[in-house]
Amino acid sequence: MPRPVWSGAVSFGLVTIPIKVMPATEDHSISFRQIHTTDGGRIRYRKVCELEDRELAPEEIGRAYEASKDQLVPIADQELDDLPVPTAKAIDVEAFVEAERLDPIRFGKPYYLQADGAVAAKPYVLLREALQRSDKVAVAKFAWHNRERLGALRVVGDAIVLQVLHWPDEIRSAEGLAPKAVDISDSEVDEAMALMEAIGGTDISQYKDQYREAMEAVIEAKAEGHAPPEMEAPAEPKGRVVDLMAALQDSVRAAKEARGEEAGEAEVHQMPARKKPKKAAAKKTAKKPPAKKTARKRTAS
Repeated sequence: MPRPVWSGAVSFGLVTIPIKVMPATEDHSISFRQIHTTDGGRIRYRKVCELEDRELAPEEIGRAYEASKDQLVPIADQELDDLPVPTAKAIDVEAFVEAERLDPIRFGKPYYLQADGAVAAKPYVLLREALQRSDKVAVAKFAWHNRERLGALRVVGDAIVLQVLHWPDEIRSAEGLAPKAVDISDSEVDEAMALMEAIGGTDISQYKDQYREAMEAVIEAKAEGHAPPEMEAPAEPKGRVVDLMAALQDSVRAAKEARGEEAGEAEVHQMPARKKPKKAAAKKTAKKPPAKKTARKRTAS
């Protein structure tokens, strides 16, 4: 098991749960060192005092806030530890909300919470069961690494997970990013949904990091003095789509063939009924069949 990154307690109401915070994810990406390309010598970074022009030992290095270009305000570790905030020593639960109220864009890194000692077992399980049965998550505040953060406590398996949340002002606006005034027909949306169904779902655990595997193969070959293996070139991206409906229908056929199904004649897919006044719905129903016949005829040709 990895080492705890923080120890403290979860606090809600008068209930306190001593916990240890454990990393829930691992980084398997390949890291590189910088070298001098001429002779292969490693390039190292040294922490040098600009006043004494000498390299410093770790215990000689502190922190300061740059108040201005010419003024640094030293801040001691003990001063940070003594900040008068309740979240300095505990993960303080502020509210319980439905899970769907939290936009996934706000989710950050997850951590497992481990019950710290026998005294923590019962309140830990109590909180876990309450979260599960209510289908809610606990919104909490905590202070790590010299800043206060927001988080969500939720249940994964038998464990409670602390999911870091971005503060609202950390989420950038998406205004102006999406295209405007684009005419999309119901038939095109129906066909896009048909493509989604044809592609289907899958177990995401089967996916693997192909880039990392390819890089490991290159490193292993070069370390043994061999030429790097030849990699299969990825398919070139196709040109600009001119007929969107035809591209969707071709994609549906290709997805079905990949799954071993017969493509056959293109099916006509009906979108779920939308809430509209009865007269408007009847009018739309009367106009729909000719569009479907046209789509079927194009597919059969």
